[in-house]
Amino acid sequence: MSSEETAGAAPSAPPVPSARQAELLELAYQYALEHGLAELSLRPLAKAIGSSPRVLLYLFGSKDGLVRALLGRARVDELGLLAAMRQTGPTGGDLATVAAQLWDWLAAEDHRALLTMWVEGYSRSLTDPGGPWAGFAQATVRDWLDLLRAAQPPTVRDGAAAQASRTLVLAVLRGALLDLLATGDTDRITPAVHQQLRAAHGKQFPQ
Repeated sequence: MSSEETAGAAPSAPPVPSARQAELLELAYQYALEHGLAELSLRPLAKAIGSSPRVLLYLFGSKDGLVRALLGRARVDELGLLAAMRQTGPTGGDLATVAAQLWDWLAAEDHRALLTMWVEGYSRSLTDPGGPWAGFAQATVRDWLDLLRAAQPPTVRDGAAAQASRTLVLAVLRGALLDLLATGDTDRITPAVHQQLRAAHGKQFPQ
């Protein structure tokens, strides 16, 4: 942590988020979507959002506290997607269709910044498990597996075969997402995702 992030640090953040904290978190989140989290520095962040390092340290306790809050904010968007799919998507035996809908959302160009942040948080939680990223990867795996489980028939979803199926689907989606973020080649990757879903579940998707 640099001197700009420790100088003048105030006591821990208040236990109940204030309106100002919520406002600055949203502004910081938009900044992080554009600039990433790995090299986040309080001084340029504070300048960009009309605050100061001292105020951010007071509201979030530390730089790590701010990073945790930003990851939590990113997870709110993720959980919002999953909740919407649970309400409107097919359930009870249509794992492949849910997987295809998930891929459509993942492949949308306007979600790239959020998903890049997600991948960053995921990878950092593996390489720095004691830092502010702790538990992020495990939590997101559980979130997505829970949605895929809900798309399976209730009578079989707790069996070993059903667990293996949704684990495979998640692996395909995650691997395809990494490829997409690296290359942006939706035309190449989407047919491959659909091919894998057809092979695993017998569903008909566009070629």
